[in-house]
Amino acid sequence: MGIIRKTKSVETLIQLFNQGEEAYSGVYLVDRLRKKMNKTTVYRILERLEDEGMIHSFTDNDGLTWYAKCNGCSSSHHADLHPHFKCRNCGKTVCLNLDIAIPSIPNRKVDSAEFLLIGVCEKCLT
Repeated sequence: MGIIRKTKSVETLIQLFNQGEEAYSGVYLVDRLRKKMNKTTVYRILERLEDEGMIHSFTDNDGLTWYAKCNGCSSSHHADLHPHFKCRNCGKTVCLNLDIAIPSIPNRKVDSAEFLLIGVCEKCLT
């Protein structure tokens, strides 16, 4: 499913992801945007943006789904096999620009992998 119209709601979410490199939980996005759109609209747009290859999602250690801007993805191919880092103090979660070797498994095809590092970010260390 492609994004046919870029409504104000779609543009709001795109601008949010274009502001920086931080990932956002679905819960955070619903809360932050509650005055502009309802929960269903937020999740519907997130699904459409992910289908288009504009964002990717991953699950954290608490079971929350997080969303981050894609780099080099398309609607037919997601190239998001990279780790994410979550600060246990402030909760800031980001994509890490590190290559992770995903092992090939005999008689299987790996389509995606999730790798979450949890620790203390540079801001909380000081």
